Amino acid sequence: MKLVTASWMEIDSYLTQSKSILIPIGSIEQHGPNGLLGTDALCPEIIAGEAESLTPMLIGPTFSVGCAQHHLGFAGTITLRPSTMIQSLVDWVASLRRHGFERLYFLNGHGGNVATIQAAFAEIYAGISFSAEPPAPLELKLQNWWQLPGVAELCREIYPQGDGMHATASEVAVTYAAYPQAQKQVSMSPRIAPTGRISHAHAYRERFADGRIGSDPAQASVEAGEKIIARAAESLVREYASFDSGQVER
Repeated sequence: MKLVTASWMEIDSYLTQSKSILIPIGSIEQHGPNGLLGTDALCPEIIAGEAESLTPMLIGPTFSVGCAQHHLGFAGTITLRPSTMIQSLVDWVASLRRHGFERLYFLNGHGGNVATIQAAFAEIYAGISFSAEPPAPLELKLQNWWQLPGVAELCREIYPQGDGMHATASEVAVTYAAYPQAQKQVSMSPRIAPTGRISHAHAYRERFADGRIGSDPAQASVEAGEKIIARAAESLVREYASFDSGQVER
């Protein structure tokens, strides 16, 4: 079930059975010459949607705009400051807690979000810790979709060379599988992009002229994307079931 297409009464009923929700979280940023701007928001959304087709779960709205300041040298990128994103996540969690949700699983699609999401979790837990009243239970989990068990191994098998670090062949393939009409054939040189350090937007554009880092996304295909989605969704189903049951990682 998707929260955005459910009624409030359906969510009320759902909460009598489960206190968990999965929230895709990503970014709107450049992904090289042939990657979609929404790749980092679309990948977790696509994988979560496939997982939801396999087992009952509640999928929240996608937190689609993340921390992507270093990509602002490329047209179409939209970003939040880390402080803005932290406060937005604090408010999202507070809203869901108000209704009785106790376990929030964030499926992330953008490595640049990780530090900020973790800082938001720390801010939320600090607010609970300073309260004099015993709080309602709350468990927050962050998982990057490419770190779901078995996914990285499959991506290496499909793309032994040139998957890369940004605008990867694997993430582009996932979006192509879901949006085949959006496939783009673009000549890229060098075939495998250079690697290097990331800092601010001006330096990024100077070092990585077409936006890629270490990748050859021309390898991306619908067929590969379908395999990656299937593996990630199966892994997500298992991990989310454990989280939903209240099992806490030690």
